[in-house]
Amino acid sequence: MTALGKLFRTTAFKLSLAYLVVFAIGAGLVLGRVAWNVKGLMDDQITSTIDAEIKGLSEQYAQGGLRRLVFVIEQRIRQPGASLYLATSPAGQSIAGNVIELQAGALENPSLIETSYRRDDDRETDHQHRALARIFVLPGGFRLLVGRDLGDREALHQVMGRALFTSLAWLVLIGTLGGLFVARRVLQRVDAISASAHEIMKGDLSRRLPLSGNHDELDRLAYNLNAMLDRIDELMAGLKEVSDNIAHDLKTPLTRLRNNAEEALRAEGSPVAYREGLERVIEESDGLIRIFNALLTIARLEAGQAAGEMKPCDPADILGDVVELYEPLAEDTGAQIALSMEAGLTISANRELMGQALANLIDNALKYGLSETSRSISAGVRQVGDRVELFIADSGQGIAVADRTRVTDRFVRLEGARSRPGSGLGLSMAQAIVKLHGGDLRIEDNAPGLRVVFSLPISVPHG
Repeated sequence: MTALGKLFRTTAFKLSLAYLVVFAIGAGLVLGRVAWNVKGLMDDQITSTIDAEIKGLSEQYAQGGLRRLVFVIEQRIRQPGASLYLATSPAGQSIAGNVIELQAGALENPSLIETSYRRDDDRETDHQHRALARIFVLPGGFRLLVGRDLGDREALHQVMGRALFTSLAWLVLIGTLGGLFVARRVLQRVDAISASAHEIMKGDLSRRLPLSGNHDELDRLAYNLNAMLDRIDELMAGLKEVSDNIAHDLKTPLTRLRNNAEEALRAEGSPVAYREGLERVIEESDGLIRIFNALLTIARLEAGQAAGEMKPCDPADILGDVVELYEPLAEDTGAQIALSMEAGLTISANRELMGQALANLIDNALKYGLSETSRSISAGVRQVGDRVELFIADSGQGIAVADRTRVTDRFVRLEGARSRPGSGLGLSMAQAIVKLHGGDLRIEDNAPGLRVVFSLPISVPHG
C-alpha cells in the first residue's frame, strides 16, 4: 500500500472527512438561510416602496384626474433607477408608463404579484425581466401598475451562490489538506508506537511506547500501556526470581528428604528405624507443602483474587485476637507482648488474611526479635491522618538499612536467620496482603530492634 493510501485509510483522515462533510452541510444551511432572509428583506422593502408609490399616485389621481396621473408618471419614469409604471384604460389599453408588455393575465390580478415584463428599451429584443408589482384599480375602472425590477435580487442571489460554491470549494480543499496533515501526524505516532510494540513482542521487555509530551489521548493510552508493561516486567522478574529461588532454596529440603529416605533404606530393618525414617520424610514433605501453599497464596494475593472478600472491621479486634493466640508461645519463650490500641477505627479488610499477616510479623518477632537483655514485643493500632497504622515492634538486633528493601522478597533470609527454621516467605506474604488492602508495608528502626508498620486507608462505616 502506498503512503498516500495509508493516509486515506487512517481513522484520523476519516474523522476529518466526516467533520468536513458535517461542517459543509452546516455552512450550506447557514448561507442558504441567510440568502432566504435577505430575499425576504428585499421583498419587504420593495413591497413597502410599491405601496407608498401607489398611495401617492392614487392621491394625484384624486386631485387632478387621469391627466394629472399621466403627468406624474411621465415625470417619474424619466428619473434614474425609476420604478415600473403602467396606467391602462378599463379595456386594458396602455395610457402611460415604461412597461410595454406584461405576462398574460397579470392586470386581472389586483394584488402583489411576481411577473415577467418587457420595458421600453427592450422593443428591439425579446428579453424578459422579472418584477414584483402591485395592480391598483382606480375609480372609473382605470388600472395602475407599480412595480420594481428584481434584477438586483437575482444578482445578489448569484453573488451568494458563487460565494457559497467558492467557500465550499475552499473548505473542501483546506479540510482535505488539513485531514491529510493530521492523519500524517497521527500515523507517524501510531507507526512509532507500532514499532516499539513490535520490539516488545520480539522480547525486549525494557522497551516502552514513546510519549510526545502533548498529554493527548495517544499519550494517555501510551502511558497506561507503559504502566501495564512495567507491571508485566515486574511480574516476569518476580517469576524469574521465584523460579531461581525455588531451584535454590528447595534444593536443601528436597536433599534432606532424599537422604532421610535413603538412610531408612540402609537401616538394619527394624520397624522403629523405618518408622523414624518415614516420620522424617513426612515432616520434610509437610514443610515443602507449606512452602508451596505459601507461594500459591502470595500469587493469589498479588493477582487480587481475594479483593472481593473485604468487609468493614475494627483493626484493634484483629490484632487483639492474634496477640491472644500468640501469648502462650510468648510466655514459653519468656517474652511479653504489650498492646497499645486506639479503638473505634474501621478498615475494609479480609479478616483472615489480615490476621495471617499480623501473625507472620509476631512470629518473626518471637523468632528473631528477642535479645538477652530485652524480651519485650509491642503491638498497636493508631490513626495517622486518613490512614490506620498497625505496627509490631521488637527489641532485637534489627535489620540493616541496606537489607530492608529486599527482606520482603521471596525466600530472602538474612545471615542471622539461616540457622533457624523458616522459609523466607513470611514478610513476602505480609506485603502481598497489605497491597491487596490498598496499603503499604514499612520497615523502620525501633532503636533498638525493628518496627514493621502496616499503613492502610481508613474506612468510614456506612450506617
